[in-house]
Amino acid sequence: MTFTLNKNTITKLVAIGALSLSTFGMASLSHALSPFEATYQFTYGNKKMGDATRKLSKIGNQWQYQFSSKIPVIGSATETSKFGFQNGLITSDSYQRRTKILIHSDTVNMNFNPSQKSITTSRKDQNRTLTWKSGVLDDLNAELQVREDLKKGALKSSYWIADYKEVEARKFVKEGSEKVKAANGKIYDTVKVRLKHDRATKNTIFWLAPSLDYLPIKVTHQDDDQSYGLLLKASK
Repeated sequence: MTFTLNKNTITKLVAIGALSLSTFGMASLSHALSPFEATYQFTYGNKKMGDATRKLSKIGNQWQYQFSSKIPVIGSATETSKFGFQNGLITSDSYQRRTKILIHSDTVNMNFNPSQKSITTSRKDQNRTLTWKSGVLDDLNAELQVREDLKKGALKSSYWIADYKEVEARKFVKEGSEKVKAANGKIYDTVKVRLKHDRATKNTIFWLAPSLDYLPIKVTHQDDDQSYGLLLKASK
């Protein structure tokens, strides 16, 4: 089989951080979030492309969740979400995504302004003002909110998630449990969760381990004939 990468494919590869999620479990405390760092093996089709990391940290009352990935020689991506967390609910403050593909770079910025009922975004010198909605999340911290809701025993019917162009409702569905072998050779009991898409040819599935506080062990994403994946290598 011939293996080729065009610019659009590479962009999806290095920006795959938006595919993360956690899930399902027992009752949680209102301050259940705990800092962590995890490293993943990143694949395109069946080919290993590089590593990706996720890190959750806290400074004062503000939380920061960061995803970074790198494909040697080809490109890199970093996503950073800053937010508040109280009584099991995330309050989005800001989001940034930086990507570099060969000599091309791109930056997306979003700032959440609940007092003004607006979200300001920018990309490639194009600015937008979106309508803020209560509980609105970004692609990165949505993972953490879903995780907390499932720990309390119930997902919301949908979640408002913002990107630089729009705010849209998305739905996550639990699909039972499975054993998954991680890249480090360990086998984990996981809960399987699917992000529902409008197109039948687009499919995203997450496997999350209760023993690791519902950290994603495996993530797969199918978009037409292209497939991408993350598989846990290490966590702390």
